[in-house]
Amino acid sequence: MRLGLIATAIAACLHMTPIANAEEFPSGTVRVIVPLGAGGAMDTIARSIAGRLQDRFGKPVIVENITGGGTLIAAQTLARAQPDGQTLLVAPSGMLTTNLTLFKQLPYNPRTDFTPVSHYVEIAFVLVVNADLPIRTVAELVNLAKEKPGQLTYSSTGIGQVPHLAGEMFARQTGTQLTHVPYRGAPQALLDVVAGNVSMTFADPSVAQPLIADGKVRALGVTSRTRLSFLPDTPALAEAGVPGYEAVSWHMLLAPAGAPKPVVEKLHDEFARALADPDLRAQLARMGVSPYASEPVSELPAFLEREITRWSAVVKQVGIEGTQ
Repeated sequence: MRLGLIATAIAACLHMTPIANAEEFPSGTVRVIVPLGAGGAMDTIARSIAGRLQDRFGKPVIVENITGGGTLIAAQTLARAQPDGQTLLVAPSGMLTTNLTLFKQLPYNPRTDFTPVSHYVEIAFVLVVNADLPIRTVAELVNLAKEKPGQLTYSSTGIGQVPHLAGEMFARQTGTQLTHVPYRGAPQALLDVVAGNVSMTFADPSVAQPLIADGKVRALGVTSRTRLSFLPDTPALAEAGVPGYEAVSWHMLLAPAGAPKPVVEKLHDEFARALADPDLRAQLARMGVSPYASEPVSELPAFLEREITRWSAVVKQVGIEGTQ
């Protein structure tokens, strides 16, 4: 009889522990890792959401930029963190999808080392060229690239990331040869286009817009299927001579593998609440970013699997798989 009561009590405690964790979460500072440099769209969005979460939680929510290794260093940092939900990472799609095909020995497993929390935004890019280049349209860019094969360069935020693949896809679909120059973050990749050190880049619209307005770079097209509301005169590449072209990234909030389910659900709901804020949605719209009504936590692994299949095919198509 006593053993039965003890067993029942233990079972009740085990059942209650995750609920208590969720109710008490967070117990201290929440750390949000951004795997790209400060100043880009991912960093700006993370900081905006972090501020709202801090107000909700009543505890510090700090953003830490851990760059390098094509997002590998940041990914490994999260994989080694305590699975209590207080260390998180905002992942660009490439970290979870293309890296599987790109790297011969990936030092983390996107399927098993992380817990997906929220697929929260999608982002298009804008193709911009150095203002001194004699190019005003996509057709002129294609003609110049064909006249000077391999001489036009484009920068990106790293090998295998969507801005890199956007350039590879553009080259293949237009029959041109472009030379890729990887950087650690979006701002420097764009600033070197301004300086003329590289010919062009597929840039975060939020970072590129002021430079476009000032005439320091020239926008030729956007990578989404349709035009962006704040760049109405810049056509989609699909309508500017590259039929069917689309290269859109997404961001996903991750916790380490083994994070308590109630904590993950709470984080998912709090991210959704933050993204429902009208001021934040207006800010995202100005950045060319679409807030996403994320799938339920239980459906995120299936979404990730579909994206792994889709982007791995792109990596293989452009011929850069297993190069690192």
